[in-house]
Amino acid sequence: MDNPLFDFNRGEIIEALGMNKRTFYRTLPKLEGMNIVKVSRKIGKAKLYTVNRDSPIVSCLRNIEKELSLRELRGLDKEHEDVLREAIKELNAERKP
Repeated sequence: MDNPLFDFNRGEIIEALGMNKRTFYRTLPKLEGMNIVKVSRKIGKAKLYTVNRDSPIVSCLRNIEKELSLRELRGLDKEHEDVLREAIKELNAERKP
């Protein structure tokens, strides 16, 4: 979910995840069926995929990611926490459609 505004082909996703190809090809249709990922466009025969930001599951995962990040921040001093909170707000503003 690091780059929700970008789309990727299957090979790029496999490489980024370090996942076995067989496992990926078995899992991808399940993720599509759950509306977690979707085909964003096609280039020739190649399909490009993106995270479905409208999915309630993706929304929940993003909230978990934010909460874990905030918990990590609590271990930092106040100055660093404020800087990182502002950066997170800016990233979230950029992600909104």
